[in-house]
Formats: sequence, structure tokens, C-alpha cells
Amino acid sequence: MTTTALLSCAGRPVGRYSYRPGTDNRPYLHPVTTLAGTPVTEERPADHLHHLGASVAVPDVAGHNFWGGRTFVRGQGPTALDNHGTQRHLGWKLRDPDGFVEELSWEADGTELLREHRTVAVSEISGTAWALDFSFSLTNRGGRDLSIGSPATNGRPGAGYGGFFWRAPKEPAPPAVFSGTLDGEEAVHGKAADWLALAGDGWTLVFAGATDETRRDPWFVRTTEYPGVGSSLAADRRLPVAAGDTVVRRVVTVVADGRLDRDTAAAHVRKAVTG
Repeated sequence: MTTTALLSCAGRPVGRYSYRPGTDNRPYLHPVTTLAGTPVTEERPADHLHHLGASVAVPDVAGHNFWGGRTFVRGQGPTALDNHGTQRHLGWKLRDPDGFVEELSWEADGTELLREHRTVAVSEISGTAWALDFSFSLTNRGGRDLSIGSPATNGRPGAGYGGFFWRAPKEPAPPAVFSGTLDGEEAVHGKAADWLALAGDGWTLVFAGATDETRRDPWFVRTTEYPGVGSSLAADRRLPVAAGDTVVRRVVTVVADGRLDRDTAAAHVRKAVTG
């Protein structure tokens, strides 16, 4: 049975959030569109079939894959393993057109590794831009400490992905990417920045960490191979989650029509994060 939440802003549909047990290993947002209706997410693209719009995806939680696809094994490379986990939808605490609150269980081998409380809210920024406020808290409710990793922490340099991740549409030309001070994939990838913009054909996404901890996480950025941006939980070292502890992150994404310049992107972020 598919579980769905439909999101709208300024009276227009802007996002669909769904989870299909047995088909998807996690719930995700797709399609997400600008206010003018331009799609800004991609689902199961041919280059990475496990990329699912906008979601929380983690390649290594105590050795279990909550990302999809192959697992990077030190000294061996990407390897197909029977180690995949599932983010199981437990229920809605709230579900309205402008957002929802959801409870999820991160499970593998019949065991709950993490319990998640997820909050998603939509707000209007201008006549051509809106914001998606996405926060999640991951609690280790078990009796044993665990940790979150990435291909980078398992031996693949530069591949520190895992956490909030947004797969954008692939277009004939790669999108532009810039932060408040830097331009280009090589310059921004693996760096922490208050915000990061990805600009394609007629659209711009501006991602912003909305808590101090989130802003300290480096950005994982791809534009040449495929268009995607993530906020990295374990960019270069494993993130411990002791028994009883909770990891909290909040990313606000501005979804805008047109190509924003640096000043406009920064102004939209300030409005989206501070309200």
C-alpha cells in the first residue's frame, strides 16, 4: 500500500511525498516542482536507479545500506551485498497541504537501528520561489552504540555522501553550482558553507543548513557526472550515535523559477531560514 502526502504552496501543487513498502527502501519527495510547474527532482534515473528525488539516504548505518545500490568495501570497491535496510513508515503525527510530521523506523535484519522523527514544512518566499523545510532526528533506542559512515569513511576518497540528498534532473548541460564565496563543483564539493545553489535550465535550488550542526556538515556536490547535492553526515569520519543519543539535522531548500544570482539566493535563504 502506498503512503502519500501531497504538498502545496500559494494554492499550487509543489511536491508529492510517497512510500511504497516492498518497492522503495525509503520514503521520498518526487516530483518536486517550482511554482511555475518546472520539475526539479528526478526518480530512478538510468545512471543511478537508487536515486529517489529528495530524501534522507545513508550508505552505512552500523554496516547496513540505507542508500541503495552497491556498498563500497575497503580494498574491494563497490560490491553488491545483502545488507540493505529499510526506513519503514510508522505513522503520521500531522499531515496537511503545507507539511507533515512523520515517525519512521530504520530497520535491518529484523532489528530497529534508529527511530526517526521527520518534519517537513512548505512556505512561500515570493511569487516565484518557495521553501521546503526538512528536519529529521535519528535516535538510537537500542542498548548498543552504533555509528554512521559513508564510502569515504570506508576508503573511497571524496565520496562522503549520506544524509539529506537531492537528485535534480539531468539536462543537456550540467547545472551551475555556487556558494556565498565559491563557484564550480570542484570548489564547493566537500566544503562547509551556510548555503549552496544549484542552477539549471529555468530553475534554481538553494540549500541551507538551518542549525549550527547542519552548517558544519560539508556539502556533497555532483554536477558533471549527474546533478545532485547532499548534506554529509559522515564526510570524512564516522558519526557515532551512542545508545540513547539523537542526531538532529535541518536543511531548508529554496525552490525558485529562473536562475538566481548570488545576492538573490542569499536573500531568499535568509527569509526561508529566519521566516
